[in-house]
Amino acid sequence: MIQHRKKRHILASASLALIKFFFDMGVILFVALLVIFVYVYNTSIDADELTKRPVPQTSIIYDATGEHVLYKLHGEENRKIVGHDDISDYLRHATIAIEDERFYDHTGIDIIGILRAFRKNLEVQAMVQGGSTITQQVARNAFLSLDKTLARKFNEAVLAIKIERTYSKEQILDLYLNLVPYGSNTYGAEVAAQTYFGKNAKDLSLDEAAMIAAIPKATTAYSPYSGNKDALRARQQTILRKMGELGMHSGDKVRAALAQDTLKKVRPFTEEIDAPHFVFFVREELSKLYDDEMLEQGGFKVYTTLDFEMQERAEQMVSSYAERLPQYGASNASLVAINPKTGGVQAMVGSVNYFDQENDGNVNVSQELRQPGSSFKPIIYAAAFERGYQPETLLYDVKTSFGPDGRGKEYIPDNFDGRKYGLVSMRKAIQGSLNIPAVKAQYLVGTDNAIDFAEKLGISSFTDRNRFGLSLVLGGGEVKLVEAVGAYSVFANDGVRAPVHSITKIVDARGKETVMAPEPERVIDNQVARKVNSVLSDQEAREYVFGRVNVLSIPNRTVAAKTGTTQNFRDALTLGYTPSLAVGVWAGNNDGSFMAEGALGSKVAAPLWRQFIENEIAGMPDENFPDYEVIQSDLSMVTGKPGGSSGRIEYYYKKNGKTASARKYETLGPDKIGTRIVGGSARHSILHYVNRENPLDDSLPPERGTRMYGRWESSLRR
Repeated sequence: MIQHRKKRHILASASLALIKFFFDMGVILFVALLVIFVYVYNTSIDADELTKRPVPQTSIIYDATGEHVLYKLHGEENRKIVGHDDISDYLRHATIAIEDERFYDHTGIDIIGILRAFRKNLEVQAMVQGGSTITQQVARNAFLSLDKTLARKFNEAVLAIKIERTYSKEQILDLYLNLVPYGSNTYGAEVAAQTYFGKNAKDLSLDEAAMIAAIPKATTAYSPYSGNKDALRARQQTILRKMGELGMHSGDKVRAALAQDTLKKVRPFTEEIDAPHFVFFVREELSKLYDDEMLEQGGFKVYTTLDFEMQERAEQMVSSYAERLPQYGASNASLVAINPKTGGVQAMVGSVNYFDQENDGNVNVSQELRQPGSSFKPIIYAAAFERGYQPETLLYDVKTSFGPDGRGKEYIPDNFDGRKYGLVSMRKAIQGSLNIPAVKAQYLVGTDNAIDFAEKLGISSFTDRNRFGLSLVLGGGEVKLVEAVGAYSVFANDGVRAPVHSITKIVDARGKETVMAPEPERVIDNQVARKVNSVLSDQEAREYVFGRVNVLSIPNRTVAAKTGTTQNFRDALTLGYTPSLAVGVWAGNNDGSFMAEGALGSKVAAPLWRQFIENEIAGMPDENFPDYEVIQSDLSMVTGKPGGSSGRIEYYYKKNGKTASARKYETLGPDKIGTRIVGGSARHSILHYVNRENPLDDSLPPERGTRMYGRWESSLRR
């Protein structure tokens, strides 16, 4: 008996010791956890950092009106932060019902919820429920990694308590709805509503809100774009019923929402982009200002120069016109429209179809380097006008050798039709697209001077000047179509260059606005621009080659234009303008392969150019270009300088689009305009009378005695 009592005493003592041990260990563990909690609480991130830290937001590119979204720039997180009033209460209720039904009762962590989840997981021997509150999810999404470790969970709980002590419940819920991922790179309620239902978050219906609230649990499994739509539908219904059980909405309202086929409302998945070639032209401009990470996370609003309705018309016309291209051996076309007064790109179609991957449709030919052919001639002639030569300055269109070219062969250019037209004015040489007088004009200007002039107009591709010789005027140097249209815009804008650009302003996520439109600057004298405009709009001056009725002549409209065709018919171009609109069209093949024989710019590119510009100016009053002035020094440069023998020449110029006579004046002869001889017997090239370095300086000796002088003079003796 005594022995039995001893055993019971020993057992009781052992039990008491064990209880005391566990109690002591519990106290120690509790104290340790308390110390750790206090330490982590005091050393972890301050909760107010939640609203101070930068949150990745999507940048949006708009058209000129700011009403049409062209594209959204984002990285992994496509997000737009919105305020409390911009989120539907339905979405708040649905989120609380499925994620944290005791949200308004706990202080950051929900002990009851944790125990309930623990019991449920034990019952099924799997992790089917979690105990994280909405506040904990805010802490995790804002500050922590997704590592499934006890340390991370502990930090999450501590931060949740800190957040609850800093912010109101409504603020925390708004933070959650702006932070949480909703699948398909979609973050935050606003972008989710836009992505899945094409509406703002504040406009979601009850059934739509429940479907969106279903997604964060497993963004891939519950995505409306996954193949697991039954699971998404089931979870949505669970949420709706839970909202009814919690008394958030009436039974009738819940039943009506359950009866909706919400999946039918979901928009098809698309990579939304309008005016894609233009968008990536904008992106290139933006990349000069910001790195990719900032662009994709900065929440910028980018307002562009694009006239969206004009862009749609341009895309439709290019697409329709593409059906005619194969007959010329061409497969692609590009169109650029610019406002000469501002330099803003109003329409840009880089290829027939951006999404045609087989034919490199994503290539923006308007930014590719292509030879411009004769469309470059007006730039060289404009440089000649700047040096004192005139539209009526006379040049001989006769077979001429310009000496050895870069390969050591004699450079003897010919006109595209093989014909020679004798003594012609620069006006008629430009409009007849004659090659021989054009090369002479470039020699008079000088290649370096010609490149300097082109660069003033915005051409940037002639960096290696050693590559270029007298063939530059015939399109021997590659340019970008968008820059060529910009150069023509300087003429249209009376000599003032408004640099080509695509962005008017940028507004950052805090509302700070940065104006991007560059300031216009006068780069050439207005008289030079007016002479070019007079020539290029002179329909009569091109009749002797192209006929009275031609594709560049638009009845009752003043339009300046020039075509271009490159060697072997690789490229066909037409550029033209009014004072308010400059348009360039390219046609050809992306790979640079030859088109069919005879695929001239006037045949392949000009019809599309005319269709577009004629349509755009149809509802506008006709705009005349201002007349240029005629002064004595201009008259002295018709053929050269007065002196020697004499003859008489009638000097023509354009006034309000019509031919006007200046006055008769003594000049060197013999000279011929067209076929009319006006006097004299000896024939000399213009180098006989002028010094090409400064043709207006009487004190400088003319170009006589040089090799080029000898070549030009000998060409007149044949």
